[in-house]
Amino acid sequence: MQDLELILFQLITNAGDARAFLFKALKASREEKFDDAENYVKDAETSLLKAHEFHSSLIHQEASGELVNISLLLIHAEDQLMATETLKEITKEMILTHKKYSK
Repeated sequence: MQDLELILFQLITNAGDARAFLFKALKASREEKFDDAENYVKDAETSLLKAHEFHSSLIHQEASGELVNISLLLIHAEDQLMATETLKEITKEMILTHKKYSK
């Protein structure tokens, strides 16, 4: 496997881990376990940070003159990263909403 593919799979894996944490946060929030929900969001942010580090390495590689091949795998990895970033913001808002209307 080429270096690019390894980086992309790390990006996808970390974005996927973050997404899983965010869905756990939503469930915990729905069950009014707000401390758990916020901890899951923190875990998601840690995974997203790792994903962004892999993504940044590709940007630095291209900025230094090394060609990064645009592939379906790269597009998928970036899509997963951005979708998870959006889900993170929605999750934070949902937690606030659940807190507001909890018993």
